[in-house]
Amino acid sequence: MAGLGAWNLARAALIILLLPRSLEQCGHISLSAPIVRLGDPITASCTISQNCSHLDSESHIVWKLEAELQPGERQQYLPNGTLQSTITLPHLNRSRALLSCCLHWGNSLQILDQAELQAGYPPATPHNLSCLMNLTTNSLTCQWEPGPNTHLSTNFTLKSFKSRGNCQSREDSIPDCVPEDGQSHCSIPRKHLQLYQNMGIWVQAKNALGTSVSPKLCLVPMDVVKLEPPTLWALGPSPEVAPPQPGCLRLRWETWKPSLHIDQKCELRHQPLLGEASWDLVGALPSRTLQYELCGLLPSTAYALQMRCTRWRLPGHWSNWSPSLELTTTQRAPTVRMDTWWRQRQLDPRTVDVQLFWQPVPLEEDSGQIQGYLVSLRPSDKAGADPMLCNTTELNCTFQLPSEAREVILEAYNTAGTSHPTPVVFLESGGPPLGRLHTVARDPHSLWVGWEPPSPQPRGYVIEWGLGPPSPSGSPKTWRMEHNGSIAGTLLQENIRPFQLYEITVTPLYQDTKGPSQHIYAYSQEMAPSHGPELHLRHIGKTWAQLEWVPEAPELGRSPLTHYTIFWTNAQDRSFSTVLNASSHSFVLRGLEPSSLYHVHLMAASQVWATNSTSLTLMTLALAGRIPSGQVFQTQPTAAWVPGCLPSQRRIPSSCPAFGTPACHPSPRSRCWRRKRRSQDPGSPMTAQGPVASPAWSRPMCSRGTQEYLVCSPSPSLAPVTRSFTCRCWAAPQAHGLGTTSAATPLSPSWGASPPAPSPMRTSGSRPAPWGPQSP
Repeated sequence: MAGLGAWNLARAALIILLLPRSLEQCGHISLSAPIVRLGDPITASCTISQNCSHLDSESHIVWKLEAELQPGERQQYLPNGTLQSTITLPHLNRSRALLSCCLHWGNSLQILDQAELQAGYPPATPHNLSCLMNLTTNSLTCQWEPGPNTHLSTNFTLKSFKSRGNCQSREDSIPDCVPEDGQSHCSIPRKHLQLYQNMGIWVQAKNALGTSVSPKLCLVPMDVVKLEPPTLWALGPSPEVAPPQPGCLRLRWETWKPSLHIDQKCELRHQPLLGEASWDLVGALPSRTLQYELCGLLPSTAYALQMRCTRWRLPGHWSNWSPSLELTTTQRAPTVRMDTWWRQRQLDPRTVDVQLFWQPVPLEEDSGQIQGYLVSLRPSDKAGADPMLCNTTELNCTFQLPSEAREVILEAYNTAGTSHPTPVVFLESGGPPLGRLHTVARDPHSLWVGWEPPSPQPRGYVIEWGLGPPSPSGSPKTWRMEHNGSIAGTLLQENIRPFQLYEITVTPLYQDTKGPSQHIYAYSQEMAPSHGPELHLRHIGKTWAQLEWVPEAPELGRSPLTHYTIFWTNAQDRSFSTVLNASSHSFVLRGLEPSSLYHVHLMAASQVWATNSTSLTLMTLALAGRIPSGQVFQTQPTAAWVPGCLPSQRRIPSSCPAFGTPACHPSPRSRCWRRKRRSQDPGSPMTAQGPVASPAWSRPMCSRGTQEYLVCSPSPSLAPVTRSFTCRCWAAPQAHGLGTTSAATPLSPSWGASPPAPSPMRTSGSRPAPWGPQSP
């Protein structure tokens, strides 16, 4: 039994290995058409031959297109006993696909047969057929556009024939020209051509779905000839020929040797090597001359030149452009007008130092390149003196002249020559001046300068400008000449920078003289000062207060001060103001209420800016009197003079802001009561607690820190005193602990008491700060 079992297993394995091969030989696929139009239907049949009849009668054929199962098959047994399955694919949308006929065998599909399906389009009509006769290859080359892709193998053939007439009848056939795969051009060799006889030419396209032909082309090969470009050369100098004029180039060319017997016409084009200029075309040039002089170019400029040719008076195609020939035009003498200006300084009775300036103004578009300038004496002045004063590439020159010299000659030069001489006459100042010179800053980089034209009208103006004081007197200046004497101003835009003071000079020019120069200073853009003047209290009474300040010194980049405005506000928030002229440095506020607080600040202003001074807080006296001059108490940023403390008391700063409440701290001989009310700020100084009696004049003014209401009375041993004493309000420390400290001012001896040494105060986050008098 063991041997029989082994035999059965081997037999089963043999059947599995052999049967699939036998199945592949059973089936066969037939197609309705091997190639169809893309999108058309196609029908396929798969037939199982009779030698496979031993298969199960319920075997089922399955179709696959590539890897996809296809439904809709029809299966039947034919009369001869063979099994056939038919399927129709309604739309074949693939240009190439593999169709498989399969049979279920066990748990897998076994392929019986396969067929490749193809789909595409018939060839489109070739178009744009054109031909060129190439004398270099000695062949007629034709090219065309094949049209859209057919997705099928398509063959193109260039067909032609010779004809005596207009290509309606054939005389001799010409062998077909088949291009290489993927190419759409083909060349007919010279041996099949008659250069001066008509030819009929067309293109045929053919694939499995059809054939198409292009329209027929009838031509004579030499009528479509394309010549090779000529070779350009520079025409060298010759003793018999004068050198070229400035702005001209001379060149010659050689035609291609195989076309020497052909009459040709040529075109020349040129383009500057530098810049982005386009090509300029020169008309038809006869090839028989073989040389040409090109003029009208810019002097001293490099050019690229190219030429192309075609048949003269006969049909043909233009050749390609020749390789570029690079030539440079010669220079021409400068053609410029010189605007001149000068400054003179008498060195001694016989010698004058002259500083001459000039600006060349081109008179033509191609006025010639300038390499330098010459300044010389007038011919009649050259006897016994060096005629050449300057030879420079700059736009200015300094030289010395005899006092009687009134004229020099200025010329521009280059290798081609010199410009027309410009006489420079040193005019005397004898004309009328212009009036009302003024300036306006248009923007940070320009200044408008205007004036009233004098009478009679000048022939022009010279405008100079440069940095004003404190710049050195010899600093460079910019200048311009205006030739229109009727204008009343001009815009200066060269060498103007913001926040700079400029000195501007305008001089009128007349026919034989000049007017006196007018000067003005102006800022191109002004800036406000970093701080205003510091305001001080000089004296104070019941209904008045005298203020003073030190004007700020002029600063570079700022316009002059025009006025001051003083603002003061009382405790009821009523505001007052007055305007003072720029020369003021003190003012008396009158009409104030006795024993009242006032907040004062000063605003300084010019035409373009305004800035505020430090703030000052003061309190008028309750009784008649005044505070003597000298050192006064002032805080940063505020100060206050407040009654309420006896002279014998120490004056220690409290923690009040600008409109703060005074704090009076008693000396050992006095009795004081004070109440402390702490806010959320922990940086306020600590004071003792005790009974409080608030005076009528005290108001809660602190917004943070310790607020104090104080009333002080002398000890019984002291004589009665009034409440018109001087204390101060101390600015509250900042939240981050950097409190501001200052010093109380010692009282004048007229108060009848000398205060003891002040006690230091401690602010949160700072060390004990001594305090003493602060000078105004």
